[in-house]
Amino acid sequence: MIDGDGLVYRAGSRATHGLTVLVTDEAGKPVEDASVSFRLPDAGPTGVFSSGLRTEIVKSDASGHASIWGMQWNKTPGRVDIHITAVKDQARTGLIATQTLSDALPATAGGEGTFTASHHSKTKWIIIGALAGGAAAGAMFGMSHGSASTAPAPPVGLSIGTPTVIVAHP
Repeated sequence: MIDGDGLVYRAGSRATHGLTVLVTDEAGKPVEDASVSFRLPDAGPTGVFSSGLRTEIVKSDASGHASIWGMQWNKTPGRVDIHITAVKDQARTGLIATQTLSDALPATAGGEGTFTASHHSKTKWIIIGALAGGAAAGAMFGMSHGSASTAPAPPVGLSIGTPTVIVAHP
């Protein structure tokens, strides 16, 4: 699950809501100690994390959750695509979360962030294939959805909500 996707902030403000992903394996079980990288764009509408950098790496907890907080946004309005990558052993996957910076929001005491109406229905996962490689994970996904092919499948793109999650060997 991703919490904090689709938020709108005033350009130049600090994020008042965190961004959380749930890292699971292909069976839906939480993955503990996955390295999860959150990367902000280098130019345009962007910001920095509390470290002052555009990339923050955290570990997923026992329930598979990984979170970041307190991004300082720049003053350029527009869409901010946050690239999120999870890695555990030989498995790697990723997705993109989106925030929007706006000049139209007034400054408010106690925080700048607001939810968009569609945010409450969004759910996203980062799925890590725990098998030997992306082809094996892709083949398992194909077989579980009625595919009778016995040839190894290429890495699979799973569409979960708006983003595409890729399960592949690094």
